[in-house]
Amino acid sequence: MVRHLRAEAYAGRMLPFVVEYQGRLVGQLTIAGITWGSMCSGHIGYWVDREVAGRGVIPTAVALAVDHCFRSVGLHRIEVCIRPENAPSRRVVEKLGFREEGLRPRYLHIDGAWRDHAVFALTAEEVPEGMLNRWRRQKPSASHK
Repeated sequence: MVRHLRAEAYAGRMLPFVVEYQGRLVGQLTIAGITWGSMCSGHIGYWVDREVAGRGVIPTAVALAVDHCFRSVGLHRIEVCIRPENAPSRRVVEKLGFREEGLRPRYLHIDGAWRDHAVFALTAEEVPEGMLNRWRRQKPSASHK
């Protein structure tokens, strides 16, 4: 797995990241399917340890990754595809202001069957101030612990 991620990263098709919280590995975030040329796009996948879910760890990681992609890498569009029943992942993109674009029927083969996915997206023009700045402004003060 690590070799595959490294090879895809070197080829410019993927940006794999680990997510740390208080000095320990708690998740992973990957910008994959990077397409250049007239598209300049990629999609984000992520997971987080249940012990830290709900603390803003993944929304912050997604915001940082999106800013990196838009400001440093040169991507124009980022997508997130989420199974409709995955409420915690849907909440991440809703918090960050991703726009829902629709449903991709039977999009990925997961757990032995083709599963539908809701598509959320964002372009660089939609976050001129940066996603992390927007996320920090929107967070209630109680979550700044």
